[in-house]
Amino acid sequence: MAPYNEISVSALARLIGTPDCPVLVDVRTDEDFDKDPQLIPGAFRHPFTAATDLADRLRGRSAVVYCQKGLKLSQGAAALLRASGVRAEVLHGGHLAWKDAGLPMVRADRLPPRNGSGQTLWVTRHRPKVDRIACPWLIRRFVDPDARFLFVAPSQVTLVAERFGATPFDVEDVFWTHRRDRCTFDTMVDEFGIQHPALTHLASIIRGADTDRHDLAPEVAGLLAVSLGLSRMFRDDLQQLEAGMLLYDAFYRWARDATNEGHAWPHAQGGS
Repeated sequence: MAPYNEISVSALARLIGTPDCPVLVDVRTDEDFDKDPQLIPGAFRHPFTAATDLADRLRGRSAVVYCQKGLKLSQGAAALLRASGVRAEVLHGGHLAWKDAGLPMVRADRLPPRNGSGQTLWVTRHRPKVDRIACPWLIRRFVDPDARFLFVAPSQVTLVAERFGATPFDVEDVFWTHRRDRCTFDTMVDEFGIQHPALTHLASIIRGADTDRHDLAPEVAGLLAVSLGLSRMFRDDLQQLEAGMLLYDAFYRWARDATNEGHAWPHAQGGS
């Protein structure tokens, strides 16, 4: 069990990829980061000397701070945040404990630049169906919880990207898009380096629904049906995205925790 004001690696791992995940702040020194430029999924870098600068951004939210070993830097930064009214814990064992456990990590060199508010900005075609909801879900749950998404006319995606400093995705001739028979969600999982069995399973379902490959998984037809239904329920793409976040949260938890569970009625032979 982790000491007071700390969270264990196993407890944090259960929260990663879910709506209940705390804000993750990496306060490693530049020297330690340069030796291993990867982040715990959803984390962002911040100088330990300026921890209190985050107080307004984190107030009302739970935060987990980690340094290389979970010692003086994260302990001090978390204590400063608590003194500023933020619910902040330390990751027990720090970055090294997470890495030694073989848990998913994100390649920092693949992260787009953040704006003045610390957010990544993405742009894609309007009227999303599958990939253009699944990818924002992946980004918000594993890359940048505060990411913002712009949905625009297909002909304007690259121009908006240039003028507004956004990262284009799921359009032709950009980095974050389909490759061979794999969809943009696959590209993001691969390029960010997020190695997780549940995401691999989910990716095959998303690929099948997005590329009309119903042979890839029995759940493909269900995901496609719900995705098309959502696209007709919402005229506002951002409202559709918020509804889609719940959909993919449910698929992820199923892929992580419930693939071996079935449901039948009556529950057991002879049951009432």
